[in-house]
Amino acid sequence: MTDIVLGIDIGTSGVRIAATDSDNRLVALSTVPITAPLQNGGRILQDPAIWREAVDGALKGLDIKSHAVGAIAVDGTSGTILMVNADGTPAGLASMYNDVAEAADLAIVAGVAPAETAALGSTSPLARALPVRGDGLRLLHQADWIAGQLSGRFDVTDENNALKTGYDPMSRRWPDWISGTGLDVKGLPSVVPAGTRTGTISAAMAERYGLPTDVAIVAGTTDGCAAFLASGASSPGDGVTSLGTTLTLKLLSATPVFAPQFGIYSHRIGDQWLAGGASNTGGAAIAKYFSREEIARLTPLLDPDHPTGLDFYPLASPGERFPVNDPAFAPRLAPRPADDRLFFQAILEGIAAIEAKAYGKLAELGASRLASIRTVGGGAANAAWSKMRLKALGVPARESLSEHAAVGTARLAWRGIGHAN
Repeated sequence: MTDIVLGIDIGTSGVRIAATDSDNRLVALSTVPITAPLQNGGRILQDPAIWREAVDGALKGLDIKSHAVGAIAVDGTSGTILMVNADGTPAGLASMYNDVAEAADLAIVAGVAPAETAALGSTSPLARALPVRGDGLRLLHQADWIAGQLSGRFDVTDENNALKTGYDPMSRRWPDWISGTGLDVKGLPSVVPAGTRTGTISAAMAERYGLPTDVAIVAGTTDGCAAFLASGASSPGDGVTSLGTTLTLKLLSATPVFAPQFGIYSHRIGDQWLAGGASNTGGAAIAKYFSREEIARLTPLLDPDHPTGLDFYPLASPGERFPVNDPAFAPRLAPRPADDRLFFQAILEGIAAIEAKAYGKLAELGASRLASIRTVGGGAANAAWSKMRLKALGVPARESLSEHAAVGTARLAWRGIGHAN
């Protein structure tokens, strides 16, 4: 029998479970969709039982009969929280990652929190927890609660999920200022590094899914960190760019970066740090000017060996976050060439230039310099655009291991049983 581990990814639209071997090769994959969160009076909430049922279905649908499972780790959406009783029973609905906190609670957190914490902002998990705190209740993150369903332990989280709740990854503890919000720190879970073994599967769960009784339950991470790990990146300077509606980039660094003015914080990944940023450029800026049919027609006509020379800064509307932080920053898309092919190429060149500036900005802020690039998202398959981007970045491309976040979480499961990969 082949030894494998399971990575469970609780995403925004479904649960995906990946079984991988010790070489990170995908052995089996199972997916179950989940219903959209409730939107009630401006709040975005979800019954956590929906996650549990989806995980149950995905585990039952996983074809791993000829394999031996050694460990399981879980990732969840960053900032999704719920309050639970001591036995893990939810005290109410879960507050989702994009749920907006009340202004009064945001003001309480802002009044005591340092500027560099990730617990600030309109969707602050810490602020969202304030009105539902209570004696005997404990705050958990989405991944923590699902892992608890497997192990029976409902008092532990990982350093990545804890970050937006106010955890200090430098001192590696819940900071003293949290008590100034009125939240009892005793109601926060203990925190361990991602990839740390936290327990063993319960006898009931092992029997339910036909798993060995000694399967290790390992602390996971956030969905974003899991997606980065899924790429196979592992060394300082390894970058992963997501070419989607917006341009999102993450960089593994030997040193952390905290620049809240750019929305940049750093997660601990082993002894390294994962810093990232997001620009408003990307697919939305392209879609404003070209339909999918037009993009398909123009893409074969691109000529990356002959740049347009146009200095475009493509945005769908005014406002930029990174590498420029200016809510009034204006798009730069003039002069527009009469030839649509040239206009399309100039937009792609502009996005490539922004990507290069963004990685350069991370280095300027103290992160490791970009040494290699992996690409995910819809734009990754555009060979001509990739050539423009590599020229702008000046680093070699690396092939991504997988685009499934569950595969990245499986890497942490392997770490939890002593297999560094």
